[in-house]
Amino acid sequence: MKINSNISGISTKTKEKLKGKKVLILGGLGMIGSNLAHKLVENNAEVTIADACIEPFGANIFNLNGINDKVILNKTDIRDSESIKLLVKDKEIIFNLAGQISHNDSIKDPLYDAELNYMGQLSVMENIRIFNPKAKVLFSGSRLQFGRIQQIPVNEKQPSNPETPYALHKSAAERMYQYYYKIHNISTVVFRIANPYGMRGQIRHHKYSIINYFIRKAMEDSTIKIFGDGKQIRDYIYIEDLVNAFIIAATSNNTNGEIYNVGSGVATTFLNMVKTVLNTVGMGKFEHIPWPDSYLNVETGDYVTDISKISTTLEWEPRMTLQQGIERTFQYYKKNIKYYLP
Repeated sequence: MKINSNISGISTKTKEKLKGKKVLILGGLGMIGSNLAHKLVENNAEVTIADACIEPFGANIFNLNGINDKVILNKTDIRDSESIKLLVKDKEIIFNLAGQISHNDSIKDPLYDAELNYMGQLSVMENIRIFNPKAKVLFSGSRLQFGRIQQIPVNEKQPSNPETPYALHKSAAERMYQYYYKIHNISTVVFRIANPYGMRGQIRHHKYSIINYFIRKAMEDSTIKIFGDGKQIRDYIYIEDLVNAFIIAATSNNTNGEIYNVGSGVATTFLNMVKTVLNTVGMGKFEHIPWPDSYLNVETGDYVTDISKISTTLEWEPRMTLQQGIERTFQYYKKNIKYYLP
């Protein structure tokens, strides 16, 4: 299933479609957005980035290192309708990656989560409807939208039963995107993403991008804490594979209105992920601790993505093994870690 990782991951035809495209990335200073920006610039797209730079999210200006002079950067919150109106007007592709991204924080402050993960999304879509209805819009949802997992691998038909405000608002936003496609004929694509990791991800805390955070802990020769026995299964997708999927979906003619589950399709126990991080870095250790009460409410069971739909319809597949992805991520932080610490 894995392909030579030295190949770019997108076809020549896709690259040709990107040339000169006017692209907007909302939340573009985070891990997914900035890696998208690098790939788009590499393929001659005209890229505008908007980010509210809200703490403690993943926005980092260093993520644009090497392409600073090739993108337009705008500090804008998706809740600022006037700014969004101006930003969306002439764009052909819009990646909406902005939002609150900690499910535990959404439990503590569900109203704030709703502002960013639903009302902010609605503001974006209304401005697109009014000022640029011909744009293609891609939205980043989450595997947590499913809630308790009924069976693995998880395909798109599994019922959505969100168990946190974060998952609830992501699900509501997904249905809102479907509404704008069906009623207003706006081209939308929704990704339900597994557990992304890789270069340019934040490492300051463990609320998301857990592999990235564990790489930092290992580099500091610290102890990584594993909840329970560590046998819970997860699906970890390397950022370059995820970016390729976004770009292929954005340039395809048969993705309008579609929802895709996106992940590696590979089952990995949490314990094996931690051991891979420690073996790759060559430092650090781990210990088992009981599950904290604050995490039991978001533990939805084993998760592996069924990627058959996106693989079949878009001819996309993940290229990076977990070992390869962690090695690449580690090498990135060995060189640049000072730009990612608090």
